[in-house]
Amino acid sequence: MKTGKANKQIEKVIALVEKEGVLAKSLIEELKELREHALKEEDPLLAKVTRLTYEYIEENEAFDIQALWEEDEEGGEYPLEIEDKDNLLNLLNLLLKSDHKINREEIKDYRTALKEELY
Repeated sequence: MKTGKANKQIEKVIALVEKEGVLAKSLIEELKELREHALKEEDPLLAKVTRLTYEYIEENEAFDIQALWEEDEEGGEYPLEIEDKDNLLNLLNLLLKSDHKINREEIKDYRTALKEELY
């Protein structure tokens, strides 16, 4: 995200997840507030992935979304096994540096995976 307020909100959410995990009491509200920052910045990708993230956590009480893949030497892809907490922290850190081209691509992968699981 671009603004200092938005980045502080991401850092706040990261600290909450690190301390209390994916099922932290205030996590959904903090993610909703983060989405408001994305809306103010007029970044539809970040607004969408943030909304899908809190909807997924509300519905599944987990963040076991499969959005990260590894490629082997023959070009085959397989999913990376990541714990819920680390998976969410990875996404939040991508949001923190969302202006980087590769990070935006990975955020899009999360968006696609979340949409497939929710809808």
